[in-house]
Amino acid sequence: MEVGENGEEATKCPNCSAAPPAVPSKNAQKKVLKQQRWEAKKAEKKAQEKAHKKREGERKRKEWEETLAGLTEDERLKMIESRKSLRKERMDKRSEERDRKNERLKRAKEEGQKVVIDLDFSHLMTPSEINSLVQQIMYCYAVNGRSSEPCHLWLTGCKGEMGTQLRRLPGFDNWSVEREDRSYIEVLEGEKENLVYLTADSENVVDELDRSKIYIIGGLVDRNRWKGITMKKAEEQGIQTAKLPIGKYLNMCSSQVLTVNQVVEILLKFLETKDWGASFFQVIPQRKRLQAVDDSSEEPQQQKGEGREKSEEKDDDQCESKKQCANGPSSLEQVTAA
Repeated sequence: MEVGENGEEATKCPNCSAAPPAVPSKNAQKKVLKQQRWEAKKAEKKAQEKAHKKREGERKRKEWEETLAGLTEDERLKMIESRKSLRKERMDKRSEERDRKNERLKRAKEEGQKVVIDLDFSHLMTPSEINSLVQQIMYCYAVNGRSSEPCHLWLTGCKGEMGTQLRRLPGFDNWSVEREDRSYIEVLEGEKENLVYLTADSENVVDELDRSKIYIIGGLVDRNRWKGITMKKAEEQGIQTAKLPIGKYLNMCSSQVLTVNQVVEILLKFLETKDWGASFFQVIPQRKRLQAVDDSSEEPQQQKGEGREKSEEKDDDQCESKKQCANGPSSLEQVTAA
């Protein structure tokens, strides 16, 4: 028995251990400090942007008031009416664009190419990596909405910290996408034979996008820690795998890893153009490209876009001087996120 501060006897729990709590490892402490610094930097940046926006608003308002002060009453009325008219035109234009976007996304749900982003890897990522992936998903939704041929986008595995971060996004509940807490293998159980996991480790190459197939992209900001994980997962689930035909059109320099949003944008570009080469050149950053594949059959691809040959020669010089470049299709198409 122990006596508490109020003089009453306190009963000591027989199951309680007197051992002190475990001390986090140095690596764990470093991760916590890194996360805290990142959150503090993010908050500071947000505050700076807010202050800048406020200053700009005040500056524009002051300029407007000064402009009106130098006009006659009739001129002021005309100026105000003109401004109201321009504002109404902008709002009407935005409304029309929004309606067209909603119509395209509605049509995509009925007949568009199905693309799944697999979010079941959140337990393997740090908070900052999860945040990075959330930003990529935001971009995926934005570029899909702007596309003339949007896909039917699915987000599966929206649970845990990943689900929490996604639901914090403004307007996320109104996104025109399929959201599922469950894994795609459960949600699309009846279409298992049509599932195709896009992974760089596959021996199969995607030549054409098949509307009857459902293409899966691994939502993993892996920093190369989890090589081969998507291929292993697909094999264990008994579903098809494939890789993008990047090696047929260009050689990659430096990192061969593409982000989730880059893969989605490549698929969207192909749906629009039916041209893999043009899709890769428009989406893959020049810093990751060495040159177009030296093949006469691919010569037209090298002529698309302004200054492509010069940019490829520049990339060639930079890559040769800095590091060994990857060659061959087997090491060129990473479709997991970075």
